[in-house]
Amino acid sequence: MNDLDELDRPGAWDPGRESAPSPESTDPAAAEKPADRTPSATRRGAADPVKALMHRHRELCERAVDPLEIAAGLEAHGLTDRTAARFRHRDVFSLAEEMFARVSRDGDGPPPATPDAPRVRAGWVLLTLLPGTLCAAAVTATHVTHGRSRLFAAAAGALAVALALRAASRRGPLSPTDRTNPRRTATWVWWLLVYSLLGDGLLRDAIAGGPDGLPTGTADGPWPLTAAPVLALTLACAPAAWAAHLFTARARRKLGASRGLEDFAAAVRPLLLGTFVLFLCALAALLTLCTAVLDEPAAYAEVLTLGALLFLARLLTTHGFTYAPAVILTATATLQAAALATVFASRLPGCGFLATPAETLVTTWGAGSVPTVACGAAALALLIHATRKLTRASAHAPPQQAR
Repeated sequence: MNDLDELDRPGAWDPGRESAPSPESTDPAAAEKPADRTPSATRRGAADPVKALMHRHRELCERAVDPLEIAAGLEAHGLTDRTAARFRHRDVFSLAEEMFARVSRDGDGPPPATPDAPRVRAGWVLLTLLPGTLCAAAVTATHVTHGRSRLFAAAAGALAVALALRAASRRGPLSPTDRTNPRRTATWVWWLLVYSLLGDGLLRDAIAGGPDGLPTGTADGPWPLTAAPVLALTLACAPAAWAAHLFTARARRKLGASRGLEDFAAAVRPLLLGTFVLFLCALAALLTLCTAVLDEPAAYAEVLTLGALLFLARLLTTHGFTYAPAVILTATATLQAAALATVFASRLPGCGFLATPAETLVTTWGAGSVPTVACGAAALALLIHATRKLTRASAHAPPQQAR
């Protein structure tokens, strides 16, 4: 049973209601024998609901380094400011301060120091720069080589970028905390990146009756390749890490200054939206630079929606919310794969109607409209989800160990 359900059930402790007299208190014989009352019975008679709550959350109170962590843990268990009033406290933060003070007073030593906001470390800074650097080297290698050498350069570059992205996502602000249960989303992330590289050209050629050959690694060959979106997204790994670091640091500062759960949520919500917009601005600037250098068309809508989706999914994952990103990424990748599959399936006898949705989108708005619609809807859903989850105090409880 949930701890809060036990408090809310009929007969639970209520500060506004006196305890009902026990049968022993109404018995005259029992009243004439005060010496028979044991210390344990006296303790049971004096209700201490805060102590009972501390006993239920003993592990949380013992490992907490400050009252904020206790408040976040209580909120994660469903305790609200209204429930805190049952303990004669105006909000959860005030209740957590009493619990922390009582644990510290009962301990042998002084309470540990309050942890600061996560610091910038040279290790994760260099790791976030690595994917974009290696991707730029791989794109350059594919442009200066030909034939089989270009194929080897592309394969080696893809492997190097994959390893660099994996390393960058395991250190620093983009790494999951110890509270998460990571779900397998790497496959879908890679599918979305590969689609931004090859998907538009394949879809366009498939609707036209192709493709007639394998991609040659250039934008003017059969099954054209567009490298600017992938290059911009890998370069954006660094601003994504900085934005995530900024959001975490500022949110923890607001956690210390807030005096209630609603006050904290109201303060963090504009911070989240501002961080999100800041990342999109950095991504747009990088995309402009990449398209100018590579002389490719700038697909702003497609790249910005994909970047927004990946950034929000990673931000939620780093704060312990893994289910929604996994579901949304899987659905988005499946939708893009279905668009390609229906075009090829329409070539079967009597199945021409299957390609109608994809052909309508491509004819009206271009091949990039398919990933734009899919990623845009997914990013909007994650943004709404993030404004609900990342504005909770429990999402910003300091980790036990610094990353």
